[in-house]
Amino acid sequence: MDGAIPGASRPDIKLNIATKANSPLVAGRRKFFRYRDLGVSAATGGRLRAQVMEAVTGMTEPTGWHTHQCEAQFVYVLKGWVELEFEDGTRTRSGVGDAILIPGGMKHNEIATSDDVEILELSIPGDMATQPCDPPEGMAKA
Repeated sequence: MDGAIPGASRPDIKLNIATKANSPLVAGRRKFFRYRDLGVSAATGGRLRAQVMEAVTGMTEPTGWHTHQCEAQFVYVLKGWVELEFEDGTRTRSGVGDAILIPGGMKHNEIATSDDVEILELSIPGDMATQPCDPPEGMAKA
């Protein structure tokens, strides 16, 4: 058996095997992170992006309130911790093994990270724009 689901067509997705050696560093949103492209966007025709974000230094100040123009952003903490706040008032410090699914368009603010944070980030679709925004009503501006 080839693993295919009977009656289902395979989307135009290519096999991709990423290693640290073949995953290039790419430009990213934040100067305090290095971004490693895992090749998923190219393999899925842009439907999904996967990258590892590694701390260059810990955050020196919050990113400021922003949204992402995407369907969803998924964050999985591999090392260290990241602290975020969300438009609904939720505030979390997420550490190793913790995961966060952020709906596209949801206002959020990265408050702090450990100096050694490493995060696996996925987005649907792969092209995820970032848009600064005003803080939610009643919440302080970063």
